[in-house]
This record gives sequence, structure tokens and C-alpha cells, in this order.
Amino acid sequence: MENNIPDFDTCNAARLRKDPAFDGVFFVAVRTTRIYCRPVCPAPQPKTVNISFYPSAAACEQDGYRPCLRCRPETAPFSPAWNGTGATVERALRLINDGALDDMDTESFAARLGIGARQLSRLFQKHLGTTPGQAAKTARVARAKRLLNETDLPMTEIAFKAGFKSLRRFNAVFKETYRRPPSEIKRRLVKSS
Repeated sequence: MENNIPDFDTCNAARLRKDPAFDGVFFVAVRTTRIYCRPVCPAPQPKTVNISFYPSAAACEQDGYRPCLRCRPETAPFSPAWNGTGATVERALRLINDGALDDMDTESFAARLGIGARQLSRLFQKHLGTTPGQAAKTARVARAKRLLNETDLPMTEIAFKAGFKSLRRFNAVFKETYRRPPSEIKRRLVKSS
């Protein structure tokens, strides 16, 4: 798979330096904790033998990792290394982050971009190592986490504003991603303020 991230040794050296130039270029997944981080995460560094590198937050989540609660990798800037066919992926991601896949299927979404659904999936695999659906799921969870952090809205309203069709689905996806219910995140934030 071509995923536009540097080789393991380059990524590892950048991670150990916490080099901000690599923020959003790759993500660090820790097999022992099943958590993924940005290369600039302030948490203690995991052992090199326990890590893998991924091209996107969605690719990490697709493989079962949850976002770090300290560095919030789902909000990292995206790689500028995409241009070319990546311009389509970049545009698709902007639309996904604005909720485009919350209200339409992948086929209709791809048609809106002027390509077929299979081509869109191939481009997402090539540039991000994931699918458009997983990228949309990651974007919805990131919107929900932001709303949990920044508002006092009730959970049902957060779920719908984030793009989920039901509170039940919101709770399930959030728990799957963060390994805890959204109410626990909200409680933790209230206690720390």
C-alpha cells in the first residue's frame, strides 16, 4: 500500500524528537495500549518495539486503535504530501468533515466529486490507508468530542449535531472509539474545570 509516510526509522526519529514538522504526516499506534497519538504527543514515549506508523487517524481507528485523550490525534493537521490525485482526497475530506457523508451514500458522494465509488475508495486507500466511510466516522466522532469539550448541550443534541442518526449509534461508536461512553468524557471535563 502506498501511503505517503516516511520510512519507519525516519518516523521513529521524528517521534522521539517530538518534531512538529511531522505533525499530521503520520500517526503513532501503540500495540500494548491500543491507543494512537500524534508524533508531538506529550505523553511518555512507548518502546519502539510496540509501535506502528499510520498515514491517518481513520486508518488507526480502522485497525482498532483509539485516539489519545492528551494529544487528540483526530484533530491533527493533514499531510500536505497529497497533491495530484490527492487533491480529490483533500476535497473529499473537507466535504466529509463538513458532514457530506452524514446524509448521502458513498456512491452519491463519489458522483458529487466526479468519480466512481470504487475509484474514491482506491484513492482513500492509497493516500490515507482507510475508506471514505471510516474517515466520515472519525470526523463524526471528532465533532462529537469537540461538542462535548466546548458546549453544555445534552447528549442527544450532541449526537445529532455531530452527524449521527441516533443517540444509540452515537453512544456505540463513541464507546468503540474511546473505550468509554461519552458521558464519562463529559464528566471528566466538568470535574477538571
